[in-house]
Amino acid sequence: MCGIAGFTSLDSAAPAGLIEQLTQTIVHRGPDQQAVYRSALVSMGAVRLSIIDVAGGEQPITTEDRDQTIVFNGEIYNHAAIRQELEGLGVRFRTRCDTEVVLRAFRQWDTAAFPKLRGMFAAALWSESRRRLVLVRDRMGIKPLYFARAGRDVLFGSELKAILENPRVARRVDATGLSYYLSLNYIPHPYTLVEGVEKLRPGCWMEWQDGRTRVEPYWQLSFAPRTRTVADAKAELDTLLQDAVKEHLIADVPLGVWASGGLDSSTVLHYAAQTVPKLKTFSVSFLGRKFDESPYFREMAQKYGTDHHEFDLNPEHDLPAAIEGLAHYSDEPSADAGALPVWFLSKMTRRHVKVALSGEGADELFGGYYTYLADRYAGWFRAVPAGLRRVGLAMLRALPASDEKISLEYKMKRFTEGSLQSPVQAHLYWNGTFADGAKQALYPQAPAVRWEALLPAGAAATGALNQYLWLDQLCYLPEDILNKCDRMSMAHSLEVRPPFLDHRIVEFAAGLPEDLKIRGSELKFLLRELMRDKLPPSILGRKKEGFDIPTHHWFRSVLKPLLTDVLTEQNVRQTGLFQWEPLRRMMDDHFARRANYGYHLWGLLILFLWMRHWKMETGADSGREHLAWSGNRG
Repeated sequence: MCGIAGFTSLDSAAPAGLIEQLTQTIVHRGPDQQAVYRSALVSMGAVRLSIIDVAGGEQPITTEDRDQTIVFNGEIYNHAAIRQELEGLGVRFRTRCDTEVVLRAFRQWDTAAFPKLRGMFAAALWSESRRRLVLVRDRMGIKPLYFARAGRDVLFGSELKAILENPRVARRVDATGLSYYLSLNYIPHPYTLVEGVEKLRPGCWMEWQDGRTRVEPYWQLSFAPRTRTVADAKAELDTLLQDAVKEHLIADVPLGVWASGGLDSSTVLHYAAQTVPKLKTFSVSFLGRKFDESPYFREMAQKYGTDHHEFDLNPEHDLPAAIEGLAHYSDEPSADAGALPVWFLSKMTRRHVKVALSGEGADELFGGYYTYLADRYAGWFRAVPAGLRRVGLAMLRALPASDEKISLEYKMKRFTEGSLQSPVQAHLYWNGTFADGAKQALYPQAPAVRWEALLPAGAAATGALNQYLWLDQLCYLPEDILNKCDRMSMAHSLEVRPPFLDHRIVEFAAGLPEDLKIRGSELKFLLRELMRDKLPPSILGRKKEGFDIPTHHWFRSVLKPLLTDVLTEQNVRQTGLFQWEPLRRMMDDHFARRANYGYHLWGLLILFLWMRHWKMETGADSGREHLAWSGNRG
């Protein structure tokens, strides 16, 4: 696992030492080795976390004729098979690492090499003789890749900080990106929160040649259903999971498994234990809270005899310091409060191993979120006149707010609010925060966004459930779940691998009939059926818990000083973006338990910490160095 950064120099010669400076901004992604490559037109840097061919896989790697060079971030799990194919064509290798396999494959097949790669990756490949740079990102967006156009040049990096450090980039907040952030908790690709900076879409490559750019997909997912019996589907999924988990365990360094005690991580643990007899497992507990999962992951650790480690996340830890650390390592602010436990989980895990397997992706592939049931129920609920639904919502808002993470009262309010919106907007709202009206009151100049435009072309023909699964796979999964996992783990120089996102499993799940994903009210039906004789009933029968913190409660207690220190009237007004009165009422209502705005306030807290840390300009402060923040934490 590594990080990459670079830029072309067609319009402007780079200042001396700039590529080294940019590379150092992401050294946490690769503390084992750092180096750069320069030519007249391109500069590229790589930082390396050594996982495969520890001694021989240093980057950048250049061909013998000095014509082609690669910097690479990720893992290619079928690199041995591709190597064998290339050797059969007469290609010779200098190392055992997968980075060289990608370089040689690109030299042999050009962009047709990318569909052959099975793994998680982001890479930059330079061809000197053709004056051509190619950027590529894995199919599901597991590994990040940002880019910006500066005149006829292109700048790129694994993290935003490797672009923000470039003097050719203005640090201005992007209005459309901010509008999406407030609604969704994340920013869908290709947008970011920085003007002029984009995210390369998953499953695509971008070519720069003599100042001209183009982006092309190399993979597209089909949801065309294939008829299968439950028995046949179980057998096929069993084979796919065995193979994917076994490949994800390939490493020349110690590794382990993140275990939450839920179905997804327990499935990964089950298959991993078949290959590695004495695994290390890692978990976060919330002892004393209703949503604590420690009985479940301890049961799994005992079942498989793992060397188990857990971290109890409670207010006694220095939570404000960790939260402020998120502003630097998150790149873009994440309004997903689950980033905090992942931070502590990653920090603990890295003390023992360099690689951890996780269960990310199963919910989006097989239908694991309650929002998919809400989508169905909302369709029926919309038969009730909107006026009656508004009356019901007003009655629900009179209920006292709970301190629990996601209480029944909170769910009922969110469901009813969502039912007053379009189906696509409602689905996004249930995982997001601000409804359009509340966002407009807080941020009056928020650009309107067309929510249906986020649905991919052709999705309407694939069935209602598949529309939402696809939408989540394209947006929520890479830009929230995987973004959070990548930044928090790489902040601690830890590689996290999600076997469920092997593209063969993704394609298999997309082709399943919808009733093998959700049957009646049973979520992830097929996966549960497969694991019914493999996992304890306590794991199979438990309800899903979100992996985040008790935000509502902590903002009324341990985190209240940080919140009120950052979200001050002065800080809010001087942005020129936000209105103070709606935010003040929100905080007052939250502190008085008239409503639960913990997730809204978390998103705003992280946003303001991020703007302060990166000295971002807004429309109101353009031309000034940065916002002059009040408070004691600047």
